[in-house]
This record gives sequence, C-alpha cells and structure tokens, in this order.
Amino acid sequence: MNTLIWLRTDLRLHDNPALAAAAANGTATALFIAAPGQWRLHGEAPAKVDFWLRNLRELSQDLARLGIPLKLLTVDTWDQVPDALVAFCADHAIEQVHANTEWAVNERRRDDTVSWRLAEAGVDWTLHHGATLLKPGTVLTGKGDTYRVYTPYARACRERLRTAPLRAIAAPKAQTAPAWGPDPLPDAFDGYGPASEAIRALWPAGESAAGDRLDAFADGVIDAYRDERDFPSLPATSCLSPYLAAGVLSPGQALRAAQAANHGELESGNVGAATWINELLWREFYQHLLAACPALSMHQPMKPETAAVPWRDAPDDLTAWQQGRTGLPIVDAAMRQLLALGWMHNRLRMVTAMFLSKNLLIDWRLGEAWFMAHLVDGDLAANNGGWQWSASTGADSVPYFRVFNPLSQSRKFDPRGVFLREWLPELAHLDDSAIHDPSPMERAAAGYPLPIVDLAQSRLRALEAFGNLPKA
Repeated sequence: MNTLIWLRTDLRLHDNPALAAAAANGTATALFIAAPGQWRLHGEAPAKVDFWLRNLRELSQDLARLGIPLKLLTVDTWDQVPDALVAFCADHAIEQVHANTEWAVNERRRDDTVSWRLAEAGVDWTLHHGATLLKPGTVLTGKGDTYRVYTPYARACRERLRTAPLRAIAAPKAQTAPAWGPDPLPDAFDGYGPASEAIRALWPAGESAAGDRLDAFADGVIDAYRDERDFPSLPATSCLSPYLAAGVLSPGQALRAAQAANHGELESGNVGAATWINELLWREFYQHLLAACPALSMHQPMKPETAAVPWRDAPDDLTAWQQGRTGLPIVDAAMRQLLALGWMHNRLRMVTAMFLSKNLLIDWRLGEAWFMAHLVDGDLAANNGGWQWSASTGADSVPYFRVFNPLSQSRKFDPRGVFLREWLPELAHLDDSAIHDPSPMERAAAGYPLPIVDLAQSRLRALEAFGNLPKA
C-alpha cells in the first residue's frame, strides 16, 4: 500500500509521529505543498521561507537515504490544496495520508476541507499529534476549561509529564523506494528571495545542525541560563527557536535534552535547566491558547475590553520604531538586530514590544506583523502570545501599569554597552554611562536622533488609556 506523509511545520525524520505512521503502514512518499500566496497573506518573513527551503533540501537527502522520495506541489493559496492533494493521491495510488495537526484557524479550516475531499476520493486521512508536548485540549482546569493563567497550567503540565514521560519516536527504517523519485527543489519560492549570508550562517539547516545546537546548549550553557539569559551580549540562550518553529526539532526532543541535563527533573535540580523547561512550557501555553481560541488567529485581543484602547495613528513613530531610529539606544539596537539577523533576543522582544504598545501607544498588531515579516523563528502562537503579554491584552499578560523603562532595562542588562556598541556603531565611542542615553550634543555629533517620545509622559498616557477602559 502506498502511503503519504504531508510535511508542514515538522521538517524532521525523528520524533515525527505522522512520518512514523506513514512508514509503518506501507510504502511511504513525502510531500511538501508550497503556497507562496498564502504565506504572503500570513505575512511570513522571507528569511523564514528561505529557512524552510534550506531545511527541505537537507530533509530530502535524509529521506532519500531511506527510500522515501520528497515530492513538491506548488499552489498559490490553501483553497487550492484539496484539489491538488486529491489529484496527487490519484496519480500515485495513495491510499492513506498522514499529517501532524496544525492549530491556527486557517490551517484547521484547510485540513477540514482536505478531510472530506479525501474521504470522497476513498483515501484515509489521519492527523497526528506532533507539534506540542501535550495535545491541546487535554490540559484543562477542574471545570474543563482551557487554562488562561500560566502558573497552574504549567503545574498541570509538569504533573502530566512526570506521570507519563514522553517517549521518543525513532526515524523510519529504510524501505524499497516507490516507482517515482524525489522532485527537484527550487532555488527560491515565488516572491521569496534567498536570505542574507549573515542569516544563513547564523541559522544552518537540517536536523544534524539542530541536534548539534541542542547538544551544545544542554552540555553546559544551560547551567547558567537562569542567570544570564536576559543579557543580550552573552551567548546564553539556546538559539533553537527557528528549529522549533519549523519543526526541525520537536518540543519533545528539547524537553528530553533539558531533563537529561537535569537528572530527569522538570522543576527542581539545575536551576538553569528548570528555567529553560519553564520557557518551553510558556511556548506550549501559547499553542494551547491558540487552539482553544480561534480569535487569536484573527487579530483579536484575548481580553475583549482592550479592543477599546485608543491606539494612536502615528505612522512616523511606527517607521522610526521599525527602522531602529527612535532615539532610545536599546530599542534601536534590538530593532537593527532583527533586521540584520531575522531574530531578536527574547528580553529585547519584550522591551521593544512594550515601548511600541505603551510608550508610543501604537496598536500591538502592527508590531506583531512587523516581527512576523522579519523573524526566521516566526510562530503565530509564540509571537501573538508575546505581543499580547507585552501589550497587556492577552491571557496572563503583564498588568497594564507595569511599563518597562527602556533606559533602566538597558543599564541593567547591558551595563557596559557591549550590545549597544555592536548594533549602534555611531555611538560606540561613548563611555559605558553615556551610551545608554546620550546627551543632545553627543547625539548631534554622532548623527543619532533625539528620543521621539518622553518616557515619563508617555507612560502616564498609557496608564490613562488602559485605566479608562470599560470593565470586563
């Protein structure tokens, strides 16, 4: 029997339940469906699409060694997927299609249509669980509701993971290849050029690269994670988020590596490992919320009352923020890092997001879209969750009256200005004190702008805007 694994954001051999099922039930073929028009509608970053393509090239070679050809279909948008998939199955005598569930609303609507169209064609369709540690909808409060507060959610997850540890799924065994071979992959997808050499060098493709990075992090770096993770000049984070977002690395693989570094513990023991596991659970929390609340996929705030926030229409301020020309050095350095590397340090994602949504009082959705348009690790659930946390519109978000002061954050987490000097070379000559907030004379001499907003006054403006909202 011919079976099909439809690859989406699960570009890996190992720990891939849909691929394992396809291989166990017959002669497997792999398929990736490119939809550049849909990606543009979703605002996907060129760096992210390039990362997908580079990982597909690596995966195609890995699959070929197992006798599993990787085929490519190209459509414009997802409404063309059902016809294309039914035709592909007919042409290749496919009797079963396996895929891992995706939880955003457009993805679920696409899969609902595919389900009944394949059924009409007499093709079995099975969705598997491979994107999160625990299946969304299975971690619920005592009342049977989705958790809206992180701490009790994480406690419930840890208990589940203690009592039923996740088992690794092996890569498929080699098979006799079907009559067709793999398809050649393009140099680029339509409308998406290659990423810069800097981005490609920072984010090498393939499971081996992801595994090497995970091993290096778990073998020592993770020990200092709690104490050093907030300092953007230090190599103290895992830099695994692009691999998790594209599914080159599974969350289960990440968790098992962290537990191995912590003698099997989830919460106690090595504080660095325990802290990183906590971050994995935050990622999980946002995935579960996305699955339970389709409105999050439709640009709606988690807290309905915050839809009434009087956001400013300030295109010049938005452009200054986007381009790293706000006159706030830590904000500008972070935004330039994003533009150059397709990535931003997590502490700085919070700082820049809060500056936009609170100090500039600009709609968080504009910032969310800008991040997605540039992040190589762009993930709807994580990006939306982070932005709504910072903007005080989301589940278990920061209270609206807590507004990060970017100058305080800069002095605390980059005290010697190492990160600032890397990304703001025009200020590199200033001393460790002056670089965080140069004087007007120092700014003029360096060609660096004055701040576009007064931090104290803008904070009061944000407090008033949020404080006057109707009660939920």
